[in-house]
Amino acid sequence: MEILLYLGGILFMLIGLALSIGLHEIGHLVPAKLFGVRVGQYMIGFGPRLWSKQIGETEYGVKALPLGGFISMSGMYPPSKDTGRATGLFSKLVQDARSANDETIAEGAEDRVFYKLPVWKRIIVMFGGPFMNLVLGVLIFTVVASGIGIQQATTTVASVSECVLPAGTSQTTCEPGDPTAPAAEAGIQPGDVLLSVDGEEVDTFAEASAIIQASPGESLPVVVERDGEQVETTLTPVPAQRQEVDANGQPVVDENGDPVMNEVGYAGITSQLAYVQQPIGTGVQMTAQQVGGVASMIVTLPQKMWDVAQTVFTGAERDPNGPLSVVGVGRLAGEVAVTDSPVVNRLSTLLYLLGALNIALFVFNLIPLLPLDGGHIVVALWEGLKRTWAKLTGRRQPKPVDATRLVPLTVVVAVLMIGMGALLIVADLLKPVNLLG
Repeated sequence: MEILLYLGGILFMLIGLALSIGLHEIGHLVPAKLFGVRVGQYMIGFGPRLWSKQIGETEYGVKALPLGGFISMSGMYPPSKDTGRATGLFSKLVQDARSANDETIAEGAEDRVFYKLPVWKRIIVMFGGPFMNLVLGVLIFTVVASGIGIQQATTTVASVSECVLPAGTSQTTCEPGDPTAPAAEAGIQPGDVLLSVDGEEVDTFAEASAIIQASPGESLPVVVERDGEQVETTLTPVPAQRQEVDANGQPVVDENGDPVMNEVGYAGITSQLAYVQQPIGTGVQMTAQQVGGVASMIVTLPQKMWDVAQTVFTGAERDPNGPLSVVGVGRLAGEVAVTDSPVVNRLSTLLYLLGALNIALFVFNLIPLLPLDGGHIVVALWEGLKRTWAKLTGRRQPKPVDATRLVPLTVVVAVLMIGMGALLIVADLLKPVNLLG
């Protein structure tokens, strides 16, 4: 059964990835067709063709390796002029790219080419793919946050400690002489719902906990709901030592490196966890946070990849916040599927992974380097700036930018991407990230 669940988690992520790629390419396809560009192919995946169907002038199909996709637009670049036989590797690469581009320009459709579109239309076509991943990420995070909900500590009491255990002890059970815990002494019971603490209504356990922790040694009136009735009692938190943490949840230390301790109130209550549906805008907030996280990772990507290489060759521990390959994401999805937790927990985590994957596709594709979408956007913007400058200075309008000259750089970028992908796959097989403990 575990094997089937594991494979089911991987299949879930593969289908989600294929849909994400398909929608990404639709984000390019639809505006390209609306703007009159001839589109010869719409393909999901690379490698051998598994299935295809010709509909009108466009061939739609699926290939064997679901690691990306593409659409073939007519005339991505201006047609080349006959410059004779190329000599040298880079010159030959440029000439091959120009020849391939020329073949996409069908006879009689010379005006239905991408490079002749106004700059703003070219930007829309190239931004459309990443934008679809952004929209899909927002929708998935909205389903997770506002549909399923975010797991939170509720005001319902899960358990009440019988006693106050000595600080720093390894003792786990109460012994004769241990003082009774404040919540037990106040008569609070599992299943009670906290309504107010010290006269303040509480909607979350965090609110109740904050009041208790801020009131060591003080008598606090508490109102709970029990079996449909309100019950009043008095709770007196005992002083306890707790290490101070910063806004990021990291321990605070003094100038000597020793932990900074604070005196807080302790009651001996734990709360029940439940999925709480969040406001509809939470999905957008989660998306923004994810975009920031991925962008930060990309800025430090060389260092991250160096760390990954070290884990492969030295056996060091893998950074759980580092990049993953498709293999790593699939493996993680399989592990989530076999965890001993309720189905809703596993579904929520799988959807979160899929949402995060779409945000990674959105940010990564906007890197301003060819062959990524961001590179094509930069080329269009550069041409727009040149045309604007020529207009402002009264000069002759420049020719369209010939991006085939950047083919050598494009090849270098592509090789680096393939190399990084291969390294991540090896790392995910030999030293997988362990996020589940």
